[in-house]
Amino acid sequence: MPIKKSAVKAMNRSQVLAKRNYDFKLRMKMAMKKFLKAVEAKEELTIEDLSKVFKAIDKAEKVGIIKKRNAARKKARVSKAFDSLKK
Repeated sequence: MPIKKSAVKAMNRSQVLAKRNYDFKLRMKMAMKKFLKAVEAKEELTIEDLSKVFKAIDKAEKVGIIKKRNAARKKARVSKAFDSLKK
């Protein structure tokens, strides 16, 4: 356990940020997983469904959970899956 006051604050801050990072990453992963399973099942998906996934990815990128190119790669994979459904 930290002894100094600043070390205690840093530890608390670290725990809060770790929780926030976990939540954003989980939201992004769950949105992608749900969308890709729906694509595999050939369910009827709309642009709104795609935009929800994009929103989760963009938010994770904005907060700093994933990097810019990683977000672009994830969005490209989701878009490709969505386009394959239309064919």
